[in-house]
Amino acid sequence: MSANALQNISKIEDSLWEAADQLRANSKLTSSEYCMPVLGVIFLRHATNRYQAALQAIEADQAAGKMPKRTLVKSDFIKRRALMLPEIARYDHLLKLPSGANLGAALVEAMNAIEADFEPLAGQLPKDYDRFENKLLEDLLRNFDSEALRKASGDVFGRIYEYFLMKFAMQGAQDNGEFFTPPSLVQTIVNVIEPDHGVVFDPACGSAGMFVQSSHFIEHEGLDTMKRVTFYGQEKTATTIRLAKMNLAVHGLEGDIREANSFYDDVHRLQDGRALWGNCDFVMANPPFNVDMVDAERVKDDRRLPFGLPGVNKDKRVSNGNYLWISYFHSYLSEKGRAGFVMSSQASNAGHGEKEVRRKLVETGDVDVMIAIRSNFFYTRTVPCELWHFDKNKPPRPQGEGWGEGGLLNHKGNVLMLDARNIYRKVTRKIYDFSPEQQANLTAIVWLYRGQRERFLGLVQDYCIRLASESAAITPALTAFETRLTASRAPLVAAFADSAIALNTLTSEKQRAFADAMAEWAEAANAYVTDRTALTEALVGWARTCAHADSKTTNEAQHTTRQTFDPLADAARGLIKQIDLLYKLAARAAQLANELATDETAVELFDRRATSKLIKQLDEERKTAVEQLKAATYIHRQIAWLQDRFPNAEMQDVPGLCKVVSRTDIEAADWSITPGRYVGVAPVEVDEDFDFEQALRDIHVELADLNREAVGLAAKIQENFEELGA
Repeated sequence: MSANALQNISKIEDSLWEAADQLRANSKLTSSEYCMPVLGVIFLRHATNRYQAALQAIEADQAAGKMPKRTLVKSDFIKRRALMLPEIARYDHLLKLPSGANLGAALVEAMNAIEADFEPLAGQLPKDYDRFENKLLEDLLRNFDSEALRKASGDVFGRIYEYFLMKFAMQGAQDNGEFFTPPSLVQTIVNVIEPDHGVVFDPACGSAGMFVQSSHFIEHEGLDTMKRVTFYGQEKTATTIRLAKMNLAVHGLEGDIREANSFYDDVHRLQDGRALWGNCDFVMANPPFNVDMVDAERVKDDRRLPFGLPGVNKDKRVSNGNYLWISYFHSYLSEKGRAGFVMSSQASNAGHGEKEVRRKLVETGDVDVMIAIRSNFFYTRTVPCELWHFDKNKPPRPQGEGWGEGGLLNHKGNVLMLDARNIYRKVTRKIYDFSPEQQANLTAIVWLYRGQRERFLGLVQDYCIRLASESAAITPALTAFETRLTASRAPLVAAFADSAIALNTLTSEKQRAFADAMAEWAEAANAYVTDRTALTEALVGWARTCAHADSKTTNEAQHTTRQTFDPLADAARGLIKQIDLLYKLAARAAQLANELATDETAVELFDRRATSKLIKQLDEERKTAVEQLKAATYIHRQIAWLQDRFPNAEMQDVPGLCKVVSRTDIEAADWSITPGRYVGVAPVEVDEDFDFEQALRDIHVELADLNREAVGLAAKIQENFEELGA
């Protein structure tokens, strides 16, 4: 999916959420009350889209003679990953209901009809629409009926569903938002364990985010998810299971998800009757942390605890359930299985009985990659966490202690410690995540640890190709800005060039201020032209030397590509400041012209409205030009980040970031597997790309967040007072 397409989807997501949340606010419903009905409408819109697309494909096959013309049956649609929707369940039918029709009852009827035709969704879709006002439901349905959404694909609706899950999680709906694991964390786990075949199990599956991200990974490889994997999940909350099954359905996926408390229950069986225990190719989870109420008597003989109980208190409760989960995850794996899961940052260094379990686990040699994540990645909790990864298929430990001697960095004796706490992107005042590039760079370190040098070089090559593409778009963006800049200056010159005519009744002070502004503008423009010409000519030369994809496949060629762009990146950053200055000078000159244009003669010569419009258009072109320059320097920075840390495209210890440690190292550290304990502290770096204006925008975002929270709090207080008065 292109960057523009993703940007358009983001705008759609934001506008849909804003409209839907406004409806919720006006209805005085809580997020928990509103969550399922809204997700049900998204599902219905998507199911209708899939039905229409499948129907068109069927009709095309019939017209081409690839399929006989006969009465259609459910299987015709199922094989095309769609439901054969009855008419009463189609979105357009609901929208065309006559004015005054009971939309709540119609929506319930639609959901019942879908469940009757599709067994995996039986009893899962929301049916409490009849409690809502007709007007709210009508507005909600129309909110998801734009032309863009009527044509939207499954990927788009999958994103929108996940986006709404995230937003509801941020508001604390459904068990304090714990049904939803942030995509950044899920994607990181997926990138490390690569779940592309066999049995995939999540014993705390929440809203099925692990399965959805796995499907994205598989389909990115050009494969069919449902032909490659089978999803099994357990979840203790019935409402969350409904979210999960809808999430799978909206992505065109299926999975066997059952209600169970995974501390005590192991309810699944494979199709051949075998248990999941010991037979999973991949285990993924974000379990509840630090649970202290598990009955030790019920689990003490569980075969899923090969390392024993981590510790029992005087009430015969397991002191902390973290190591129950960790043991379970390991025990479910097949002989070649991999696991990845989110865990409390306390667990990797916990003492007493937990340390003993951890020692036994490390001694298996299956602990593979440990990643430390900073706080604020979760939507309803600020705590830091760690991502644990197991791999039972690591190669045997070679002779000798040195991890470089055998050329096998990821053998049974080693663990990759990766401290990602200094890597993040700020989403809001309270929420951080990884950018796609940060995610890719972290994954590239894992590739080097596994000796997959060609994948690392492939990523850098992709960056080099993107850098060439972004650089090629700089000149057109600058040209558009310059054209608008000239257009913005022209009316000012035309109206006020002859001051004896245009300014004959105005004070000399205002005239001088305007003249000085125009002169400063001209001076800045001349300096800009000089620097702009130097940059664009250099870009042409760089592209001529480095633009061929086959020239970027070796480490040496990639370093040349990056190094020859280093001065161009500096020049681009300088040009950004000049562009911003030119816009400010143009806006200032236009404002002074407005103040001058007060007599009849000047009003005739100077069109304030037209000039104001030109300045607004100039600002848009400024933003486009600046963003294009930033896009190129950003990609250049990704190449530099990787090459500066791994100059030979080979694994090496990087202070403050990563270190491959041996079992001997871990034993010497009292069996701690906390990444920060090993990687040390990174040297202080000067941020040459610090964006002061972006920093100000971040402050404004924080202020806006605080203001919204204050308004919501004030409304809640007022509501409480009114209830007390009643």
